Amino acid sequence: MSVKQRDFFDNLQSLTEAVLTRRKRIRRIKKEKQQAKNPVLDWIEAFLWAAGMVLLANQYLVQAYVIPSGSMIDTLLVGDRVFVNKLVYGPELLPGIAKLPGAFKPQRNDIIIFENPSYISRGLAFDIAQRVIFMLTISLVDIDRDETGQPRAHFLIKRAVGMGGDRFVMERGEMKVRFAGDDRWTDERSHSQQRGWGHRIRRLVEEDQYPAMEAAGRAAAWQNLGLPVPQRLEEAQQAAGGIGAPDFLALDRARLETLCGAAPNNRRYSELLAKHSLGWYVPDGRVFPLGDNRDNSRDGRYFGPVRVSKVLGKGAIIFWPRRRIGPIR
Repeated sequence: MSVKQRDFFDNLQSLTEAVLTRRKRIRRIKKEKQQAKNPVLDWIEAFLWAAGMVLLANQYLVQAYVIPSGSMIDTLLVGDRVFVNKLVYGPELLPGIAKLPGAFKPQRNDIIIFENPSYISRGLAFDIAQRVIFMLTISLVDIDRDETGQPRAHFLIKRAVGMGGDRFVMERGEMKVRFAGDDRWTDERSHSQQRGWGHRIRRLVEEDQYPAMEAAGRAAAWQNLGLPVPQRLEEAQQAAGGIGAPDFLALDRARLETLCGAAPNNRRYSELLAKHSLGWYVPDGRVFPLGDNRDNSRDGRYFGPVRVSKVLGKGAIIFWPRRRIGPIR
């Protein structure tokens, strides 16, 4: 071996020893610092790291959600704990701020989660804190509560029944749809059966209960006009009071029909009645959400179609209770 080669290998060995010695020293110093760290600070650091990971997962991948009401019975029951796929439709950058494009758009019959149009946020910092705590406790702790201690409905979970271009009308609680580009009305139940969708459209109001409810609506109109209510309408109103879950839309339609008959020149009555007689139109870029339990659901019939940009995820699985674990359909 020449002198140059020997010098080269000697220098290489010295360099390698120096690098390994430095790495060993850095590891030793790091270990000593770790041992000297305050246990409380160490715990806080671990908690913050976990919280950050949970927030990222909640914001961009999956979100835990507890079913608060019976609006989706029998598909989802009160107290079901579900995971929502946030990635499929594109996640928000921050809660309530800018939405990234997703690989898919909501399709008819999807179970979707979206912001409650009537929800009033308490601020970005509160929203982030609520989501982190909610996910860290696997949906057991929700700090977003109203003055009575009940969870506030920040998000709603419904079925995407209508898409852009569709029209809907309701006759005694039963929906009919005229699909975009179609010239005829289709019964929603028949269409669902033809497509092989397995979910049940649940009703709580029986057909024979509608005469009493409609009479109660007419009685309310007499009261609005400041007139004495006829006895037959008073009796019907009392009978309607015994119905457990009345169809408020049918009540309101009967009331407005009576008001329009009494005051045909009142533009306000005519406009309100038109919403019932003309139904709902779904513009492009929106979906029409409905609860499967139609007589116990506040949905698109009350607040209208929802922007696709406000749809935050798709129902994926029920993870609790144990007996109901499985995919959401």
